[in-house]
Amino acid sequence: MRNISDVIEGYLKQVIELSEREHIEIKRSEIAEKFQCVPSQINYVINTRFTPERGYIVESKRGGGGYIRIKRIRLHQKSDLINGVIQHLENGATQSMAEDIVFRLLDEDIITKREAKMILSAIDRSTLLLGLPLRDEVRARILIAMLFTIQFQSN
Repeated sequence: MRNISDVIEGYLKQVIELSEREHIEIKRSEIAEKFQCVPSQINYVINTRFTPERGYIVESKRGGGGYIRIKRIRLHQKSDLINGVIQHLENGATQSMAEDIVFRLLDEDIITKREAKMILSAIDRSTLLLGLPLRDEVRARILIAMLFTIQFQSN
């Protein structure tokens, strides 16, 4: 059975895909009420599942008329996405940041599930038995090398 975070994420992604606009605007309290959870659960889902690494921009306005705006980043070519990710990796990559990037590449059909599993295994902290910050630097270098290979083969 999926947990509540997975259900909320799936719902929001579905709303985004069905939207005719470039973005959706939601009220945290309304979504929390719909799923019978606390509003902080909605914050958790948005902060962890709708990140730039996963292809989303989130804006919020607080107050009575407040909202959360979620926008899907769509790039014209796969190579644009890969180039953007490579630039983002120049300062290293935490485990969660790298995982988000891999999930986005999978969502965008740039890599297969099998490739995603191999990449995740190669960059996992249990594989890279190094201290920080060296581990994040090595993880980023491995990801960059893999992305160059993927980009070269997809052109």
